[in-house]
Amino acid sequence: MNEIREHLDELRKRVVRIVLVIGIITVFLLTFHAVPFEFAGMTLYYPTPQPLDNMAAQITNHMKNNLVPENVTLIQTAPGQAFFAQVYIAALTGIVIGMPVIIKELVGFIKPALKENEINVSRSISIPAIGLFVAGGVFSYNFVIPFILDFLYRYGESAGLVTFLNVMDFVTFVLQFLLAFGFSFQLPLVMYAITASGMTDADFWRKNIRYAIVIIVIFGAVITPDGSGVTMWFIAGPMIALYVSGMIIIERKERNRLKAQ
Repeated sequence: MNEIREHLDELRKRVVRIVLVIGIITVFLLTFHAVPFEFAGMTLYYPTPQPLDNMAAQITNHMKNNLVPENVTLIQTAPGQAFFAQVYIAALTGIVIGMPVIIKELVGFIKPALKENEINVSRSISIPAIGLFVAGGVFSYNFVIPFILDFLYRYGESAGLVTFLNVMDFVTFVLQFLLAFGFSFQLPLVMYAITASGMTDADFWRKNIRYAIVIIVIFGAVITPDGSGVTMWFIAGPMIALYVSGMIIIERKERNRLKAQ
């Protein structure tokens, strides 16, 4: 009983640290405005207190300018919607920026239950995990979200309708895809970690590729908002490519390991 209490207390402390880091970053983004300045030919930014035109609002404006289709108007239909949209954006940014701390605390919590080779695996994938999460978000932001929004709102345009997009619906939609792609891009690392820890062998992924493709396609169909069957491939396609890439990397590492023995 005391051991369980100690584990729960350890978990509470680590969760509190994660929440504090994300909370501090979120409050900072909701309080300060990023002011640009030129230095050595580069555009840099410094923060200045300005809650009504904060960094989260700047990010919202950037998303509106780059993602909202032409002739679609972004609106607020109830008091506070713009504020809560900015809170969501600030919190997501806090999660991304605080990812090193999140991974460190999670690995630290499960470390006592890991074997030595599993501990080494968890350390080796921390930085790649952050990089892949950011890469997934960037890919989604620049390619997937603009296409899907434009694709969906062309239906209204073809019918001669004037389209208004609620800011909360817009932000929720964008954050949903950013998170989905950020986590889905972890797939090769998850495959590598499972194999390196000894839970499966290198042949497991090739033997089960057909089941993996079915699961990925279902995931793509569930997360996309339309039933056209077109937009889901913008999620399923990259995930299948990531699965195959992870499978090839694992098999290559296994071959190199066998040659070295």
